[in-house]
Amino acid sequence: MTVPKSEYLSNAWADGIFANRVLFITGGAGSIGSAQTRAIVHLGADACIIGRSVEKTEAAAKEIAKVRSGARVLGIGGVDVRNFESLKSAADRCAKELGGIDYVIAGAAGNFISPISGLSANAFKAVIDIDTIGTFNTVKATMPYLIESAAKNPNPNPSQTTGGRVISTSATFHYTGMPLQAHVSAAKAAVDSLMGSVSLEYGPYGVTANSIAPGPIEGTEGMERLASSQIDQRSRNKHIPSGRWGVVRDIADATVYLFSDAGSYVNGTILVVDGAAWRRQGGLGVGIDSGMEYPKFLLAGEISKNLKDGRKPKSKL
Repeated sequence: MTVPKSEYLSNAWADGIFANRVLFITGGAGSIGSAQTRAIVHLGADACIIGRSVEKTEAAAKEIAKVRSGARVLGIGGVDVRNFESLKSAADRCAKELGGIDYVIAGAAGNFISPISGLSANAFKAVIDIDTIGTFNTVKATMPYLIESAAKNPNPNPSQTTGGRVISTSATFHYTGMPLQAHVSAAKAAVDSLMGSVSLEYGPYGVTANSIAPGPIEGTEGMERLASSQIDQRSRNKHIPSGRWGVVRDIADATVYLFSDAGSYVNGTILVVDGAAWRRQGGLGVGIDSGMEYPKFLLAGEISKNLKDGRKPKSKL
């Protein structure tokens, strides 16, 4: 059953604004990434979604292609964002088969709950490698195509077509600090800084580079790993000024804005989409259950046991 448009795109956008454009996205089979891709494809673009799992990535591509008749969505699995050559090969294939790359989303990410005392050097490095190095590799592998696209779509453009735009998926934890999230905070702070440098160095070529920082998003695997399943909706929502968790459509709409003509003069910035949640981050309850208070849970060495474990179970053989 196809995902209804109302779940990934608002009615604010005109059909066809991304016609004859190509999106390249890492993490495109994930909860947020697939919504972003659906929105861009619905509005006229073709897409290449990149992932580690061949089966999951190809299946997601086939499903996403259903949002628009004639859409071409290529699933390129077996790609590790930590490996530049692997990403470069995927970018070259995407450009060859679909005719270029106009928009890029660096959306691959890793996260889990851990205090620094329980965080191994390898685990910390893994998140840095996926989030920060992966973003760098994505930008590096696709930038020649983005420069070409920007040259064909001057900014501003009387025709209102756009190209040469890149977005990274960030987070808000590093704005204030967040217990149990030192690894992600460090990785995303570096991602934001990197995108600032990209905007400075490639802005003169016509390329825009920005970050989108989602808050807690309903129904995503990421939040299942971070937020206890034992905390009810009313309790978790009361800590967010806008009164609710976000939905994937909120992030997809922000993506459309930055890629569209409406976002032509937005460059080198971070678009926070979180209902002002970051201004009250201490109340979000990341990694803890109801009744667990800071700093008591840290001093007692406790975290929630009601979190989804992203690790694969060990074989019993």
